[in-house]
Amino acid sequence: MIYVRYIRSPPLISSETAYPEPAAAKAYHVLEHMIVTLELAPASFVTEGALIEKLALGRTPVREAIQRLAWEGLLDVRPRAGIAIAPLHPGDWLRVLDARRGVEVVLARSAARFVTREAADLFHEAALAMQKAVISGNVLAFIQADKALDEALAMAADNPFAARLAAPLQAHSRRFWFRYKADTGLAESAEHHVALIRSILAGDEEAAAKDAKRLMALLRGHAEVAATR
Repeated sequence: MIYVRYIRSPPLISSETAYPEPAAAKAYHVLEHMIVTLELAPASFVTEGALIEKLALGRTPVREAIQRLAWEGLLDVRPRAGIAIAPLHPGDWLRVLDARRGVEVVLARSAARFVTREAADLFHEAALAMQKAVISGNVLAFIQADKALDEALAMAADNPFAARLAAPLQAHSRRFWFRYKADTGLAESAEHHVALIRSILAGDEEAAAKDAKRLMALLRGHAEVAATR
């Protein structure tokens, strides 16, 4: 059983949780998922019109999502040529993880210090979803659970600067993992993620930092293998 230590009262419910997800945010999440899971193939081209038709969310929210994803490096808007989905070069996974490692430790420490009841509930839900995905072998569900965990980490850490830095790196890392490790890495990855959650919910900053480092080391090992292919 995972025990939770609450450091402070939960914050007021934000507009994002009290009301339906804004169209632009929904468009972003759907497009990001399509890129991460390779539904939009690496190095392929797509048009803005095709995305608007597929998402059925309107031109403005889809355009905002495209701009955000372009800033994060997941796609490249090319005037008169269309939208290029970012290619996948195995060696880049190592670069992503080298950039990600430090900020993940910062987030893990801070989350263990400041975790709230609301964030703890999200951690529990993410851990349960991840474990169910492992049992069923559902890679897409695992990817969604992993993103939910990252979002819980961002909320718990109470450090928007670190969270904004980490988010695109986490998305790139999920994409590489889905491409190179999803067929064999569910159980091992889940074990490391759940260990991190336990340390955060226990309020143990040192253990959370160590678990974050272990998770990054696990991913880096996978990336090193992918880079040799």
